[in-house]
Amino acid sequence: MGLSVTLSNALAGMDMNQRGLTVVSRNVANAGTPGYHRQKLSLVEDLGVNSVNVRVAKVQRAYVQALETQTHRETGKMGAMDVKAGFMNQIDQLLGKPGSINSLDTQLANLKASLQSLTTSPEDFVSRSQVVDRAQSMAETLNFLSRSTQTMRVEAESQISVHVSEVNQYLSSLADINADLTDTTRDDDTRISVLDERDRLINKISELVDVSVDYRGDGSVALHTRSGIGLLDGKASQFQFQTAGNLAATALYDADPAKSGVGQLTIATPSGLAIDVVAHGVLHTGRISSLLDQRDNSLVTLQNQLDEIAAGLAQAMSTIDTAGAAVAAGGANGFEVDLANVQVGNSFTVKYVEGGTAKTVNVVRVDDASKLPMDSTAANGVRTIGLDFSGGIGAVATSLNATLGAAITVSNPAGTTIRFMDDGAGNTTDINSLNAHTTVTADQGAGTALSLFTDNGGGSFTNSLDGVPQKRGYAGRIAVNQAIVADNSLLVKHETTTSIGDATRPNYLIDQLANLEFTASTASDQATGFFKVSGNVENLVKQALNFQGNVIASTKQAYESQGVVMETLEMRAKEAYGVDIDEEMAMLLQLQNAYAANARVVSIAKELVETLMQI
Repeated sequence: MGLSVTLSNALAGMDMNQRGLTVVSRNVANAGTPGYHRQKLSLVEDLGVNSVNVRVAKVQRAYVQALETQTHRETGKMGAMDVKAGFMNQIDQLLGKPGSINSLDTQLANLKASLQSLTTSPEDFVSRSQVVDRAQSMAETLNFLSRSTQTMRVEAESQISVHVSEVNQYLSSLADINADLTDTTRDDDTRISVLDERDRLINKISELVDVSVDYRGDGSVALHTRSGIGLLDGKASQFQFQTAGNLAATALYDADPAKSGVGQLTIATPSGLAIDVVAHGVLHTGRISSLLDQRDNSLVTLQNQLDEIAAGLAQAMSTIDTAGAAVAAGGANGFEVDLANVQVGNSFTVKYVEGGTAKTVNVVRVDDASKLPMDSTAANGVRTIGLDFSGGIGAVATSLNATLGAAITVSNPAGTTIRFMDDGAGNTTDINSLNAHTTVTADQGAGTALSLFTDNGGGSFTNSLDGVPQKRGYAGRIAVNQAIVADNSLLVKHETTTSIGDATRPNYLIDQLANLEFTASTASDQATGFFKVSGNVENLVKQALNFQGNVIASTKQAYESQGVVMETLEMRAKEAYGVDIDEEMAMLLQLQNAYAANARVVSIAKELVETLMQI
């Protein structure tokens, strides 16, 4: 081996050692930097004419694509679970533990206890005042829970707005990085730092929206949602969101922007196509998806449950049940009842047997033509039919004859009376009962029922379905009848002549509260295992609290499980990409020794050259 070859090899070794020292120092300096991938030199043999040495081919970064793909998927799930857990924690604090002083079940129990005391001492002013106080406390609790629920929905919209700005910024930055990676003039060190930033951005995006990543040979990427909508392919798509401001319980999502009461989230592709994210189910995981679910589903479910409780309270005490009178004519038997006091939202129920099958039909007054036709059968077999009463009871009877078939006969014998008759000699049907359910309209002189709870402006709660359903948001509007607040003797004196010691009305109120049963008109997502709340008011409260408690508990468990998954992935990433300081220090010593050895070779070669020159 000639002297020049020896010198060349030593210089090549020194260059390799210097590059290696640079990589080691970079690894050590970034040992605690999130998203940093460990680097190392890739060496290749360099074949010369008279020698063989090594040179640096490139700097490599530790990278496992399968691990990155799994991390993106699980990061999206974790982002969604983190949002849900946060809101469930707020709901948990809001509702309190069952039995706590401010919880709904305690408030209802206090109201029932005060009514029970009133039945034994109706003449006692303090007992009557306590009923009013407990009723106001119950109403105020429902008002507070409803306001808080809508505040959380507004909070969800606010967070969506922030995250939309973030994801747009990340996508734009990633598009710039793609441009850098396709630039072939970039050196290895620059490309590696760009690749680290690329992966950091993808992780940030995957926390906000669910993404799938296509990696290209030059290191650039294309992103799309798991539903197939492109987020980045050359140019970046843009999310667009405008908050709706303060949200009321009546402000719900609708695929028609003109009908929707909440902020609309769309994604605009580079080609100019605007896609409604919610209507098309674009997002499945990630923080934004979870926030949309809270705003449009989970918190709406909570509001619906509060509304059911409020409506049950109002109707339990203000509903007058009028049993139909038995009638017989031409060999047929049945019942008739006067519907003069049926208001919009009130109803009547007929129970009959047809061909050996028991049937129950509930007819609701709905004068809003846009809500008709209305005909559905619940899981318990009760058929609900909505009819317009504005045309008179004769029109109602005609419509029911056409709907129920020839086995029973419905007629309007006079005025506002409706009559149901069986088929007489045919003996295939029997009418068992007919009851009208109306809302009391006066505090005195209208029977023992009482509108203890009212709606806005002191109006009666009739559960009207016309326009915006009266039940929607009622928990935020329910209030105690101001006439009763001003004169609590109305809790007892259902007639002006009633004795102040008469317990008839208090007994009626507590009996209705315990025995009048309801079936919710709305149901939650079946995937959560929820069913329609039903039963008396106490059952409505218990079922709502149990449902929310179960969701809170299952969310906590899922959140903790997802946390374990993320910890496992972080450990795998640390093993695959992390910097081991001890290992790097050992490499540093090795490189320093090698550098010193090569430097010694150069020094000796220099001395030999100088000696030769002196000969």
